[in-house]
Amino acid sequence: MVSTVLAVTLSVTILHLTTGVSFVTPDHEATPTAGPGPHPLGELIHAALLSKEYLGHAPINTGTTTKPIQAVPQLGQTEPAATVMLPGVLTTALTSSPPASQSGAGKTVTSPTEEETTTTLITTTTITTVHMPVQCNASLSGMEGIVESPNPLSSSPYSPLECIYSITVYPGYGVEIQVKKVNLSKDESLTILGYGGTGPELLANETLMREGQVIRSSTNQVQIYYRSLRQTDHGVFSLHYQAFLLSCLFPLSPDGGGVTVTDIHPGGHAHFHCDPGFQVRGHEVATCLNMTQPHWSSPEPQCVAVSCGGWIRNATVGRIFSPPPPSTSNHSNGNNLSCHWLLEAKEGHRLHLHFERVALDEDNDKLIVRSGNNSMAPLLFDSDLDDVPERGIVSEGFILYLELTADSSFIPLLLALRYEAFDGEHCYEPYLPHGNFSSSDITFPLGTTVIFSCSPGFVMEQGSGVIECVDPSDPHWNESEPVCKALCGGELTDPSSTVLSPDWPQSYSKGQDCVWQIHGNEEKRIELDIQILNIRHNDVLTIFDGHDLMSHVIGQYLGSRERFQVVSGGSEVTIQFQSDPDDSSFILSQGFLIHYREVEPNDTCPALPQIEFGWISSSHTSPVRGSVLTYQCQPGYDISGSDIITCQWDLSWSNSPPTCIKVQQCPDPGEVVNGARSVRPESGFAVGTVVRFSCNQGYQLEGPGQISCHGRDTGTPKWSDRSPKCVLAYEELLDDHKLEVSQSLEPSHQMLSENIALAIILPIILVILLIGGIYMYYTNVCRLQWKPLFWKSLSHTHSYSPITVESDFNNPLYEAGDTREYEVSI
Repeated sequence: MVSTVLAVTLSVTILHLTTGVSFVTPDHEATPTAGPGPHPLGELIHAALLSKEYLGHAPINTGTTTKPIQAVPQLGQTEPAATVMLPGVLTTALTSSPPASQSGAGKTVTSPTEEETTTTLITTTTITTVHMPVQCNASLSGMEGIVESPNPLSSSPYSPLECIYSITVYPGYGVEIQVKKVNLSKDESLTILGYGGTGPELLANETLMREGQVIRSSTNQVQIYYRSLRQTDHGVFSLHYQAFLLSCLFPLSPDGGGVTVTDIHPGGHAHFHCDPGFQVRGHEVATCLNMTQPHWSSPEPQCVAVSCGGWIRNATVGRIFSPPPPSTSNHSNGNNLSCHWLLEAKEGHRLHLHFERVALDEDNDKLIVRSGNNSMAPLLFDSDLDDVPERGIVSEGFILYLELTADSSFIPLLLALRYEAFDGEHCYEPYLPHGNFSSSDITFPLGTTVIFSCSPGFVMEQGSGVIECVDPSDPHWNESEPVCKALCGGELTDPSSTVLSPDWPQSYSKGQDCVWQIHGNEEKRIELDIQILNIRHNDVLTIFDGHDLMSHVIGQYLGSRERFQVVSGGSEVTIQFQSDPDDSSFILSQGFLIHYREVEPNDTCPALPQIEFGWISSSHTSPVRGSVLTYQCQPGYDISGSDIITCQWDLSWSNSPPTCIKVQQCPDPGEVVNGARSVRPESGFAVGTVVRFSCNQGYQLEGPGQISCHGRDTGTPKWSDRSPKCVLAYEELLDDHKLEVSQSLEPSHQMLSENIALAIILPIILVILLIGGIYMYYTNVCRLQWKPLFWKSLSHTHSYSPITVESDFNNPLYEAGDTREYEVSI
């Protein structure tokens, strides 16, 4: 949650300005005398902040204000005059005129020839907007703001985590909330409630929230409730709210009447009126009131039949409806009912009576229509004798007499008759429920043609699509108006149209099995907008993605559901509706209303944004049906939400995209075997946590005695060292063993040392003696035999014999008798 804080910095500078070269310096011991001229510095600063020139507002007046802001009171008589020098700078001149002469010690005397000193106060105001995060719970009253999920670092470590944000804007305004971001787990809930009305109103919860969704309250008070059962890794959400002007709901038109509205905002009026034959029961005018929840000053009135029956003069166009229940209508006794209507048009005109809806008890109810002004006039229609005429009834003169009698206490009356007056040269105005018509002349003279068409979803039955006003002697339509009816099934080839439940807007019946086949352009797709779905739980509405009932099922629906859309995968769609024929608890039900249209092919799910601090891997190059997205986070971040989402058949994602949340704690370092650990603080292993280790008796630590969790800019938080181990104390045992050995070997230690010295020195002596003996032998014996030869060779020189290629040796061989001599040259 972010709020706005206004920080104001004031910089005050005192400037001494002189116009001459000489001035008088006051005595330092003089005590200044406060005068009425200068204003205190606090008042000057206050005046600068409230200055209309700086704030850019009109002069501030006391009293109330019509705008939704709080009026600022005036400073009062102490407000000094301010002169604007620069934008954002206020310059206020302070001038004090000392007395002409002063006496007494410590006084300063200023001569007339000396220059006067002017002191100028320059006040610089800097306004800074600071966004401050608000903790878990907050109450907001601004006209705009942001509500965000609580900061993970400031969240309570205890479970569950509950946060309540209350938003209150001015009466007459509502709260509009736009979902900027929402990514919650199944252990979290986010609920938006509206207050100030008759009771708490559920506006939205986490199951229905989507990014970009706009939620509006009907009051000026909203409460956002967030709850999480998780101790860590909370989800995230961001909601932007702003105030908007509320309005009253558009009033409903009463049956048998209408309403005209000047404005639906506070101060607007609604004027109600009734058709001929009815009167207003209630207030004819209502005013939209500016309240916490704006509403009309009075409820919508009712248009009730004038007594039971009545006399309608100068009849032109109007309706006759069933009379009110017997308790509020004229009746003779018990449930007996007898009503009489007299319709009187202008002389020379005739009346046409169209039977819109008639439901009477065959045994107890009766409707009679006569062409005249009394019960003895010629009979035109008797419900006991005649079927309801499709073309209606035309009077012979300008008066019709209607008589209704009823004695049914269980079956309610259902009567709706429409009358139109026309003269002898024109036909009456046609009428087509659930349809419309175009005419060559809106006064319908002789020769006029009318073309009928049914509203989307209805099919024309009975009658003709084109009629003409014929017969100059007795103008009338050559055919009766057609009937527009919602059928059970059909072939639809229009680019856009409507599919309605059978007999819409009346309730459908039991045992229905209806099939609609929609055929579109081969290059298009079919979008179904299911605007109303309110069927019984034993009945089924099935949508197939193809031209028959063997195609893939897009969806199958029971009961009631809010408005939703479905898009086909091809150019054809089949819709089947089945109502249970054996439903013993059958009740009337609204049915369904489906609008469809051709759209451009788009066989992919909506594009999703890239995940911050992570990446996405896709099973397909484009998000087609069945493609899977896998989300991963960068090191140092954990994924919040579903890491795998799938593009479903209806082209929606199976889950909202997850988010990557920075890891704020180290992993569990684990317990130490044969030891214990202590953690501070006790809950979790957030950054800053210290873990101390100790070992059981007989064991000692191998590693650090404590480790701490350190945060890193990149990557996950890390422990300062590895966790230690508790090992047996072998060092103590070894020390004891060494002590015993040293004590047992102490007497023979000197002898052992001597033996070791002899073992090393004796071999060395023997080697030296051996080498010396060999040297002496060669010196004394071998020298006597070889010395003459060597000395002779060394003392006499001769020419070396040349070496030729024919010689096999370097020295020539001489033979003389049995003696062989070798000449050796060196």
